[in-house]
Amino acid sequence: MSRPVGGHGTRVPPALRDALDDDRLARAAWSRLAEPGDAAAARLVAEVGAPLALEAVVTGRGPERWRTRLDDVDPAGDVAAVRAAGGRLLVPGDEEWPVGLSDLDLDATGERPLGAPFCLWVRGPARLADVAARSAALVGSRAATAYGQHVAADLAVGLADRGFAVVSGGAFGIDAAAHRAAVAVEGTSVAVLACGVDRSYPPGNAALLARLARTGALVSEVPPGSTPTRWRFLERNRLIAALTRGTVVVEAAWRSGALSTADRAERLHRPVGAVPGPVTSPASAGCHRLLRDRGAVCVTSAEEAAELLGDLGAETVSTPPVERRPFDGLDREELRVAECLPRRVGTDLDSLARGSGLDVGAVQALLGRLELSGHAVRADGGWRRAAGV
Repeated sequence: MSRPVGGHGTRVPPALRDALDDDRLARAAWSRLAEPGDAAAARLVAEVGAPLALEAVVTGRGPERWRTRLDDVDPAGDVAAVRAAGGRLLVPGDEEWPVGLSDLDLDATGERPLGAPFCLWVRGPARLADVAARSAALVGSRAATAYGQHVAADLAVGLADRGFAVVSGGAFGIDAAAHRAAVAVEGTSVAVLACGVDRSYPPGNAALLARLARTGALVSEVPPGSTPTRWRFLERNRLIAALTRGTVVVEAAWRSGALSTADRAERLHRPVGAVPGPVTSPASAGCHRLLRDRGAVCVTSAEEAAELLGDLGAETVSTPPVERRPFDGLDREELRVAECLPRRVGTDLDSLARGSGLDVGAVQALLGRLELSGHAVRADGGWRRAAGV
């Protein structure tokens, strides 16, 4: 049976009856009614609450695009479906809810709302609040090169070793390389999907996604059974940006979809890094664009990525050891004499003067300094280089 609502005589579909009095079910209903990133729906739910916003749609006061989906909405059925798949429903206010997602209500300008998700559908043991507290988004092209996949794996391993969760989109290419490398070292990895968490998309990554569901997490804002669409892929990127401490674009062509994740991260005031590639490679043109035009930070190692994403002062990039050369530290005239010294047998002052272009007196004085610094030794009545120089 259905019941009237709001005094208008409107009949409520039985599947929605409980949702009008239950915030969790109402939010689950909204995840099927409105498309991801629907700022108008997000604003309405934020202003009056999910149950009252749902009632407005049922009574005909909401936009047509929401009302046309009412017959397909069964929030209790969706909750049962995600539980059957070993998952759960999260809503704002839950202990596990990532508080950073509230930044999606308005972007950094305060003018263009990105639309926070009504709820999240999750499979996997990773707690999203913990993931969000220390996590890195590693994103990039599906058509990745061997170079890009190698770098993505190195970054994922290094970040996982430093306690960062690795978050990406579960796609081919850079996403898959990052996920696989993180779980290979028993790190936490999370895939944010554009479809229901009970689906494996792309099918070629089914085994990888199943492993993430066992060891990390699969996350989506659309309910179980939902199919991926181009729009949902684009809007999924805003969740990746908001769920993490920052985004590193590993490899991306000029118009790569990964750049939209960087764009969302910028709007949320999250740090953005980019990995440089060969200047002749079209696969890295998008990364070079971020570095040249957008002020992205150049990232060449997991250590640099951790410095970009970590707490101020918590991660310090070490300076690589400097190669020492035999004549480092010598001034110009000392160097001229030192380079004329033979390695095995001694030579006299006159020969050294001719070779260096200095007078004998200057050479004699310089040889004394070179002897003290360990560069020259007396031999065979003359001078030669010290052993090992």
